[in-house]
Amino acid sequence: MFVQTLNTPNPNSLKFLPGEKVSLSGPVEFNIKDETSNELIRNILSINGVAGVFLSEDFLSIQKDEKKDWEEIKHIIIAFINEFYSDGNKYIYKSSTLQHEDANLEEIEKKIIKILDTKIRPAVARDGGDIKFKEYKDGKVKVEMKGSCSGCPSSTMTLKQGVENLLKHYIPEIKEVIPV
Repeated sequence: MFVQTLNTPNPNSLKFLPGEKVSLSGPVEFNIKDETSNELIRNILSINGVAGVFLSEDFLSIQKDEKKDWEEIKHIIIAFINEFYSDGNKYIYKSSTLQHEDANLEEIEKKIIKILDTKIRPAVARDGGDIKFKEYKDGKVKVEMKGSCSGCPSSTMTLKQGVENLLKHYIPEIKEVIPV
């Protein structure tokens, strides 16, 4: 197996592409080893300098603390990923609980989620991250940036110039997008 790595706009995050399915349950992020019983995620989070693991459908984004150099830990992560799939595993993560959309969302919230999912999420995923709708109130949209986008120096500019402008274009009631 050949695990590709790609740089992201966040210098403390690297995107790992194993060429296999990663998450069957949509985007999910782990920052604490005890949050999961998944052996691969626990092994990666045990590496000195690793701060978080973000899983998407076909990639992992690994966040490191800024004191560590990628050359010190990248090969260890790749070895763990290779070993995991070599043991016959077909994917890394599948949630045991089903996540469902809240049927009580207002119409404007449904529009916001649709725009985020269709127009913004694919672009954010290319950079190794994800964006998740949290709340809409009084013209303000709260979103959570995950994966490589969490803590990225350019994420504020992405939110204001990209996400906010696009949402305002499609939904004039929106005044501002705020990260949480």
